[in-house]
Amino acid sequence: MTQEKRSTAKEKAQAVPARAWHLGTPHHEAVTTEFEWSILRFFQAFERYCMQIAHISGLADLSFSELILLHVIGLQDTPKTVGLLARQTNTDSVTNVQYSLRKLVAYELVVKIREGKSKVFTYDVTDKGRELINQYAQFRQRVLTEQTKSIESIDRKLSEAARLISMLSGVYDEAVRVSATYNPYVSQDVPSPAAKTRKK
Repeated sequence: MTQEKRSTAKEKAQAVPARAWHLGTPHHEAVTTEFEWSILRFFQAFERYCMQIAHISGLADLSFSELILLHVIGLQDTPKTVGLLARQTNTDSVTNVQYSLRKLVAYELVVKIREGKSKVFTYDVTDKGRELINQYAQFRQRVLTEQTKSIESIDRKLSEAARLISMLSGVYDEAVRVSATYNPYVSQDVPSPAAKTRKK
């Protein structure tokens, strides 16, 4: 092997592997994908943490979605409609919200309210529910925020992150609306599964 070939082989061996992935070929797409994966990992950690705090707070029977809904109902101490709860949790499934509400009512954590002859119902936290979510808040402070407040400039960083994620939520929702105008498998480069079956 010549000196030139040996040098080339050595350079290839020392080269940093390229990021070759269908979700991250250009730099911006790679950075976007890294962000998305960070969100996924954070969400998994967040859900585990929420369920553990719920367990030690007397809310172990609740699912993650029911727990979050209970906290949202307790915000600002005002009764809320199903529609408002769906908007605040950014869900398009009102049916799932209604199902969770029925379970929270059955657990006596939430009460269903009807004002006069109105056909619109609102939901509020019961005294039992308020006691348990306050207990949740105390455990949360003890095991979480006592740690996070020691991070340098944490309040500013959290505020900036919240604004960014809120803005990106709108961008992703807009991408959903735009993608609804596309027909699947119309690209000439991407044959549809049906076309592959017909060829066989």
